[in-house]
Amino acid sequence: MRMKRLVALLAVVAVQLTIVKAAQAQELPASGDEAVTRLDASPRHGEWVKYAAAGGDSVLAWVVYPERSDEAPVVVVIHEIYGLSDWIRAVADQLAAEGFIAIAPDLLSGKGPDGGGSESVDRQGAVALVRGLDAGEVKLRIDGAAEYAVSLPAARPALAVIGFCWGGSTSFRYATVQPDLEAAVVYYGSSPPNEALVNVEAPVLGLYGGDDARVNVTILPAEDEMKRLGKRYEYEIYEGAGHGFLRQQAGREGSNMRATERGWPRTVSFLRAELGER
Repeated sequence: MRMKRLVALLAVVAVQLTIVKAAQAQELPASGDEAVTRLDASPRHGEWVKYAAAGGDSVLAWVVYPERSDEAPVVVVIHEIYGLSDWIRAVADQLAAEGFIAIAPDLLSGKGPDGGGSESVDRQGAVALVRGLDAGEVKLRIDGAAEYAVSLPAARPALAVIGFCWGGSTSFRYATVQPDLEAAVVYYGSSPPNEALVNVEAPVLGLYGGDDARVNVTILPAEDEMKRLGKRYEYEIYEGAGHGFLRQQAGREGSNMRATERGWPRTVSFLRAELGER
């Protein structure tokens, strides 16, 4: 009888551990191959919108709302060099799960064939289009996304940006040109030239894979200059992780997942602190 009870108890514990692990996994963004499944299962309201940017420009964006009773701060999600993908939409959904209104603009809107955006080209087509974007136009389109989201009835005027790969570089660069920004998060994106850093007002958090020398050689110069200027630039480098670790969580023999498990909670705590969330 005792053995049967022990076996039954161990079975219950195993089930509970499985539930706990599943809950913990849900606190992380989806990896690239899980994005559509997670989006389909999300209880949160997400919708496509078009907003106006400067000069009569029209931009498509994905907006996700948190489930909360009060007004929420806003996070603009800047996509990778691959354009606005299902994975970026899933990251926006996870940010909404953390309590933020997340808006992910398609910065390729109108740049593709027949006036299409990211959906109108394949991955390499998106890369080519992103490389041809004008930095000034990108800034105005992000401004438009921020203005649209902050003006929503469910939003309060607290704004951050987060970006990945090309979007990470763009997030850091946006902090050099937008004084009203309250926080910027950079996932494995290169730093701006030192001369641009004098204009940074918001604190910046950088999260990098250890095996990403192309990007990482830009960290120390930025750190030295930001320190000299008395500005906040915090960063973490995750040993063994590669470029794009948040999307490729199963890669590099566990290093990408370990980076994700450390980097995402750091991201959320940083955004909550800087945007005045308790």
